[in-house]
Amino acid sequence: MHHSRVVHFEIPADNVERAKSFYKQAFGWDISQYPGMEYQMVSTTEVDQKTQQPTTPGAINGGMTKRNNEIKNTVITIDVPDIEATLKNVEKLGGKMVRKKEPVADMGFTAYFKDTEGNIVGLWQSARRM
Repeated sequence: MHHSRVVHFEIPADNVERAKSFYKQAFGWDISQYPGMEYQMVSTTEVDQKTQQPTTPGAINGGMTKRNNEIKNTVITIDVPDIEATLKNVEKLGGKMVRKKEPVADMGFTAYFKDTEGNIVGLWQSARRM
């Protein structure tokens, strides 16, 4: 059976500057504004400069954004080969799409669903497979 990996996390914040300060001081994370977006990149581990993927097996980096009506709690994001097919399967199993597939710059695509327990989970489909 193919296992889809958790590849990213997102932390929503009411006050992004306050949250950035907290996580920087509490865990030593590097947090920086992503160019052209209201989104902060959260670096918890070193990345390969070519692929931008973590160099430590099992480690992930994430993001931080202003809390909104859809995304109220921390979200894990799962890498999938095909977001549309995954969303169809999620809905067949009792989940519900929260946000349809959307491009993220030239890097790939994201979508969100609610699982059978009411948790919001992210999906990621890379534009370039490694």
